[in-house]
Amino acid sequence: MRRSGTAAGPAGADASPGLPPSPAAKPHYTDHRARLRQRFLAADGETLSDYELLELLLFFSIERIDVKPLAKALLAEFGSLGAVLAAEPARLRRFERINERTCALFKALREAGRRLLRDNLAGRPVISSWTQLLDYCRASLAEEATERFRVLFLDRKNKLISDELQQRGTVDHAPVYPREVVKRALELGATAVILVHNHPSGDPTPSRADIEITREVAAAARTLGIAVHDHVVVGRAGTASMKALGLI
Repeated sequence: MRRSGTAAGPAGADASPGLPPSPAAKPHYTDHRARLRQRFLAADGETLSDYELLELLLFFSIERIDVKPLAKALLAEFGSLGAVLAAEPARLRRFERINERTCALFKALREAGRRLLRDNLAGRPVISSWTQLLDYCRASLAEEATERFRVLFLDRKNKLISDELQQRGTVDHAPVYPREVVKRALELGATAVILVHNHPSGDPTPSRADIEITREVAAAARTLGIAVHDHVVVGRAGTASMKALGLI
């Protein structure tokens, strides 16, 4: 038997079929991300504040949220953009939304910057490129949370053969073994070295222990014809040259 009348449509259906559905509103941060990228590409990068530059970096590892509050929180916690990039992954992961991709990105950016500065020294006498050397030392060590001791090995023309991390330490001490420094210099054929380490406290003033170990390394190296040109101490407040201070 045929039913009479018109079949009702689904409950809640639009009374005016054929009209397009209303588009969903886009999250506010979608346009913000695009505008910030365009600003960065269209102008000098120096026009961006630290938090905006950090926002831009976070775009590449964190999707679909507004990262401005996170960028500001990271800077408030660590104190500077450099300190954020140098932060240990365990500390970064305390922040909601920080993931493994973010930690890897920050570490890669910092290492890329360090290598760019190292390349500026390549093929040039380090002694006559002192400003570039100090920039490189600061980029390598200034924001480290624990003491690290590096050695720059130089050839007869004072060109950089290798920069190597010799020891990792605690917040106020990194063990140094003069014999190991000299042994490695001989392996590389180096005729001179520059010692570099950091003070996580931020103050680059050499300690008594710094002075003593420098003199021990210099004495051990001298017996084999290897010169210790300097020992540079790096802190967030700047750098200190033991040679310039008359300590070696």
